[in-house]
Amino acid sequence: MATTHAALGVLTALVLLPVEPSLAPAAALAAYAGGLFPDLDVAVVEHRKTLHFPEFYPLLAVAALAYAALAPSTASVGVAFFLLAAALHCLTEVFGGGLGLRPWLEDDDRGVYYHLGQRWLPPRRIIPYDGSPRDLVLCALATLPGVVAFDGWVRNLLLAGFAVSVVYTALRKRLVEWSPDWLLGL
Repeated sequence: MATTHAALGVLTALVLLPVEPSLAPAAALAAYAGGLFPDLDVAVVEHRKTLHFPEFYPLLAVAALAYAALAPSTASVGVAFFLLAAALHCLTEVFGGGLGLRPWLEDDDRGVYYHLGQRWLPPRRIIPYDGSPRDLVLCALATLPGVVAFDGWVRNLLLAGFAVSVVYTALRKRLVEWSPDWLLGL
Protein backbone atom coordinates (compact mmCIF):
# COMPACT_ATOMS: atom_id res chain seq x y z
CA MET A 1 0.00 0.00 0.00
CA ALA A 2 1.13 3.52 -0.64
CA THR A 3 0.55 4.25 3.04
CA THR A 4 2.99 1.51 3.99
CA HIS A 5 5.63 3.08 1.74
CA ALA A 6 4.87 6.50 3.25
CA ALA A 7 5.22 5.21 6.82
CA LEU A 8 8.48 3.45 5.92
CA GLY A 9 9.68 6.77 4.54
CA VAL A 10 8.92 8.50 7.83
CA LEU A 11 11.04 5.90 9.62
CA THR A 12 14.07 7.26 7.78
CA ALA A 13 13.49 10.72 9.28
CA LEU A 14 13.83 9.33 12.81
CA VAL A 15 17.63 9.46 12.40
CA LEU A 16 17.44 13.26 12.60
CA LEU A 17 15.79 13.38 16.03
CA PRO A 18 19.00 12.97 18.06
CA VAL A 19 21.20 15.14 15.81
CA GLU A 20 18.95 17.85 14.33
CA PRO A 21 15.50 17.61 15.95
CA SER A 22 14.33 20.93 14.51
CA LEU A 23 14.60 19.51 10.98
CA ALA A 24 13.09 16.09 11.75
CA PRO A 25 9.40 17.06 11.26
CA ALA A 26 10.10 18.61 7.84
CA ALA A 27 12.11 15.53 6.88
CA ALA A 28 9.28 13.27 8.06
CA LEU A 29 6.63 15.15 6.07
CA ALA A 30 8.83 15.18 2.97
CA ALA A 31 9.56 11.48 3.44
CA TYR A 32 5.84 10.73 3.71
CA ALA A 33 5.30 12.54 0.40
CA GLY A 34 8.30 10.80 -1.15
CA GLY A 35 6.95 7.44 -0.05
CA LEU A 36 3.67 8.18 -1.80
CA PHE A 37 5.07 9.85 -4.91
CA PRO A 38 6.00 6.84 -7.07
CA ASP A 39 2.45 5.48 -6.78
CA LEU A 40 0.99 8.55 -8.47
CA ASP A 41 1.46 6.58 -11.69
CA VAL A 42 -1.15 4.01 -10.62
CA ALA A 43 -4.19 5.52 -12.33
CA VAL A 44 -2.70 7.66 -15.06
CA VAL A 45 0.09 5.77 -16.78
CA GLU A 46 1.94 2.47 -16.38
CA HIS A 47 2.12 1.61 -12.69
CA ARG A 48 5.47 0.62 -11.20
CA LYS A 49 7.19 1.79 -14.36
CA THR A 50 6.52 5.46 -15.09
CA LEU A 51 7.43 6.98 -11.71
CA HIS A 52 9.29 4.00 -10.26
CA PHE A 53 13.06 4.22 -10.72
CA PRO A 54 14.79 1.71 -8.41
CA GLU A 55 18.12 2.45 -10.04
CA PHE A 56 17.94 6.27 -10.16
CA TYR A 57 16.21 7.46 -6.97
CA PRO A 58 18.92 5.93 -4.75
CA LEU A 59 21.64 7.83 -6.63
CA LEU A 60 19.72 11.09 -6.38
CA ALA A 61 19.01 10.42 -2.69
CA VAL A 62 22.70 9.87 -1.89
CA ALA A 63 23.64 13.13 -3.62
CA ALA A 64 20.83 15.04 -1.90
CA LEU A 65 21.71 13.56 1.51
CA ALA A 66 25.35 14.57 1.05
CA TYR A 67 24.29 18.10 0.17
CA ALA A 68 21.89 18.25 3.13
CA ALA A 69 24.68 17.11 5.46
CA LEU A 70 26.92 19.91 4.19
CA ALA A 71 24.23 22.60 4.04
CA PRO A 72 21.37 21.58 6.34
CA SER A 73 18.16 23.52 5.86
CA THR A 74 14.49 22.70 5.74
CA ALA A 75 14.64 22.65 1.93
CA SER A 76 17.80 20.56 1.54
CA VAL A 77 16.72 18.05 4.18
CA GLY A 78 13.20 17.92 2.74
CA VAL A 79 14.45 17.16 -0.77
CA ALA A 80 16.90 14.57 0.56
CA PHE A 81 14.31 12.67 2.59
CA PHE A 82 11.71 12.90 -0.18
CA LEU A 83 14.18 11.23 -2.55
CA LEU A 84 15.30 8.72 0.08
CA ALA A 85 11.70 7.64 0.70
CA ALA A 86 10.98 7.45 -3.05
CA ALA A 87 14.10 5.28 -3.43
CA LEU A 88 13.03 3.02 -0.57
CA HIS A 89 9.56 2.74 -2.12
CA CYS A 90 10.93 1.66 -5.49
CA LEU A 91 13.48 -0.74 -4.04
CA THR A 92 10.89 -2.46 -1.84
CA GLU A 93 8.28 -2.93 -4.60
CA VAL A 94 10.03 -6.13 -5.64
CA PHE A 95 9.05 -7.70 -2.28
CA GLY A 96 5.34 -7.28 -3.07
CA GLY A 97 3.00 -9.01 -5.46
CA GLY A 98 2.42 -8.62 -9.17
CA LEU A 99 0.41 -5.97 -10.97
CA GLY A 100 -2.68 -7.98 -11.93
CA LEU A 101 -6.14 -6.79 -10.97
CA ARG A 102 -6.28 -9.66 -8.51
CA PRO A 103 -2.67 -10.01 -7.35
CA TRP A 104 -3.61 -12.64 -4.75
CA LEU A 105 -4.05 -15.00 -7.74
CA GLU A 106 -0.31 -14.58 -8.51
CA ASP A 107 -1.04 -14.36 -12.23
CA ASP A 108 1.31 -11.45 -13.00
CA ASP A 109 5.10 -11.44 -12.79
CA ARG A 110 5.73 -7.68 -12.93
CA GLY A 111 7.17 -6.45 -9.63
CA VAL A 112 8.87 -3.19 -10.62
CA TYR A 113 10.38 -1.99 -13.87
CA TYR A 114 14.18 -1.87 -14.13
CA HIS A 115 14.79 0.91 -16.64
CA LEU A 116 18.51 0.29 -17.23
CA GLY A 117 17.87 -3.37 -17.99
CA GLN A 118 14.62 -2.56 -19.85
CA ARG A 119 12.77 -5.37 -18.11
CA TRP A 120 10.42 -6.08 -15.24
CA LEU A 121 11.87 -7.47 -12.04
CA PRO A 122 9.68 -10.30 -10.78
CA PRO A 123 7.74 -9.91 -7.52
CA ARG A 124 8.99 -11.88 -4.51
CA ARG A 125 5.53 -11.85 -2.85
CA ILE A 126 6.84 -11.54 0.72
CA ILE A 127 3.98 -9.07 1.05
CA PRO A 128 1.57 -11.03 -1.19
CA TYR A 129 -0.33 -8.01 -2.51
CA ASP A 130 -1.14 -4.40 -1.61
CA GLY A 131 -3.82 -4.35 1.01
CA SER A 132 -3.10 -7.86 2.23
CA PRO A 133 -3.24 -8.52 5.97
CA ARG A 134 0.56 -8.87 5.93
CA ASP A 135 0.81 -5.42 4.30
CA LEU A 136 -1.38 -3.99 7.05
CA VAL A 137 0.87 -5.51 9.73
CA LEU A 138 3.92 -3.98 8.06
CA CYS A 139 2.11 -0.64 7.84
CA ALA A 140 1.30 -0.80 11.57
CA LEU A 141 4.90 -1.67 12.47
CA ALA A 142 6.22 1.17 10.29
CA THR A 143 3.65 3.67 11.59
CA LEU A 144 4.08 3.07 15.32
CA PRO A 145 7.60 4.53 15.80
CA GLY A 146 6.64 7.72 13.97
CA VAL A 147 3.47 8.11 16.01
CA VAL A 148 5.49 7.75 19.21
CA ALA A 149 8.37 10.01 18.12
CA PHE A 150 6.48 12.84 16.42
CA ASP A 151 3.50 15.00 17.25
CA GLY A 152 1.36 17.42 15.28
CA TRP A 153 1.10 17.06 11.51
CA VAL A 154 3.40 14.06 11.28
CA ARG A 155 1.54 12.03 13.89
CA ASN A 156 -1.85 13.01 12.47
CA LEU A 157 -0.79 12.13 8.93
CA LEU A 158 0.53 8.75 10.03
CA LEU A 159 -2.66 7.96 11.96
CA ALA A 160 -4.88 9.05 9.07
CA GLY A 161 -2.81 6.98 6.65
CA PHE A 162 -3.09 3.95 8.91
CA ALA A 163 -6.87 4.41 9.18
CA VAL A 164 -7.08 4.47 5.38
CA SER A 165 -4.97 1.31 5.32
CA VAL A 166 -7.33 -0.52 7.66
CA VAL A 167 -10.34 0.33 5.48
CA TYR A 168 -8.46 -0.49 2.26
CA THR A 169 -7.35 -3.86 3.63
CA ALA A 170 -10.90 -4.70 4.71
CA LEU A 171 -12.27 -3.85 1.26
CA ARG A 172 -9.30 -4.71 -1.00
CA LYS A 173 -10.66 -7.85 -2.66
CA ARG A 174 -14.10 -6.32 -3.17
CA LEU A 175 -12.79 -3.14 -4.81
CA VAL A 176 -12.16 -4.93 -8.11
CA GLU A 177 -15.73 -6.25 -8.14
CA TRP A 178 -17.19 -2.85 -7.33
CA SER A 179 -15.10 -0.84 -9.80
CA PRO A 180 -16.59 0.03 -13.20
CA ASP A 181 -14.96 -1.61 -16.22
CA TRP A 182 -13.83 1.73 -17.67
CA LEU A 183 -11.85 2.43 -14.50
CA LEU A 184 -10.15 -0.94 -14.65
CA GLY A 185 -9.27 -0.52 -18.32
CA LEU A 186 -11.47 -3.43 -19.43
